[in-house]
Amino acid sequence: MGLHLNVSKCELIAHQQSVVTDELLRSFLRVDVHNASLLRAPLFYVAELDKPWSVRCDDLSRAAERLGEIGCQDAWILLRSFFSAPKVLHLLRCAPSVSHSALQTFDSLLKDSVQRITNSNLSDIQWLQASLSLKDGGLG
Repeated sequence: MGLHLNVSKCELIAHQQSVVTDELLRSFLRVDVHNASLLRAPLFYVAELDKPWSVRCDDLSRAAERLGEIGCQDAWILLRSFFSAPKVLHLLRCAPSVSHSALQTFDSLLKDSVQRITNSNLSDIQWLQASLSLKDGGLG
């Protein structure tokens, strides 16, 4: 068929204690299970997941501070459409983030940002409705 395996780009994800006997697999770059990632999203729930979530929270926090310096309509559009959304969605879809503590932090930062932009104080029910409309593209 003309297909060839590029061994220099292949990785073997395995525990360090695992013994590999196959000669081809031995030629792959060995990656420990705890460091395994796909497109920069950790594959397993380990401490490696803390770093990307921490970066997302820091990005949102920095963006929220800067959004206070522009008009609320523009700030709302930017927050809803751009800040952290693609990378957060990538993490949520690709990494096992269920019950991760950073989800609560990110949600709190996002709620504070929305409240600041809209000059409102949202109850938990209102925040749930607002977050659903954030996902859909608008408030209302």
